[in-house]
Amino acid sequence: MVSIRDWPAMERPREKLLHRGPSALSDAELLAIFLRTGCAGKSAVDLARELLASFGGLRQLLEADRKSFCRGMGLGDAKFTQLQAVLEMGRRHLSAVMEKGVGFHNPQMVKDYLTTELRHRQREVFGVLLLDNQHRMLGYKELFQGTIDGASVYPREVVKLALSHNCAAVILAHNHPSGIAEPSQADRRITERLQKALQLVDIRVLDHMVIGDGEVASFAERGWL
Repeated sequence: MVSIRDWPAMERPREKLLHRGPSALSDAELLAIFLRTGCAGKSAVDLARELLASFGGLRQLLEADRKSFCRGMGLGDAKFTQLQAVLEMGRRHLSAVMEKGVGFHNPQMVKDYLTTELRHRQREVFGVLLLDNQHRMLGYKELFQGTIDGASVYPREVVKLALSHNCAAVILAHNHPSGIAEPSQADRRITERLQKALQLVDIRVLDHMVIGDGEVASFAERGWL
């Protein structure tokens, strides 16, 4: 086996990242940098390719639970804790950007933030982004779990939460574990109820985003608000 150290400099994952940026790397190359070393008879890139094939892709590996992750060759609790730390840093970075108000000049960033929070959840979760009058994020709160319909989402609880944070606007969000982001009629009905309830206390609903698997449906973009 040829060691990565023997590869041409610009083909080595670390050097490639430094010179061309992280977007130039394949999933296997990015994972190889995280792994740092391979195992008997395999370079870090070879091992990364096998792991990606075994888990079914990078996302599946990143979202694997501890037991499943640690079964992977060359992985274990140390790598699992490192990965969770990296993922949490990414989430906190997005949150910090949102708190500065930067994210609301870029709708995709809002979608990315909510996707990070909700896409991996196995049950439907309903959350609220709380915003000040300059549309900076005051906080994010998950209120309800289970099937999102008129019986499980209570407008009074959303209003109570919004008033407790003295917010001026909100963005509603929930996930579809099926992976299909298309809003249901129940989603549209509860959004209308929440919008009317919040209007009574002068709080705007800027959007309701439905998070699927790799896609986000925006009520605002569809002209439904």
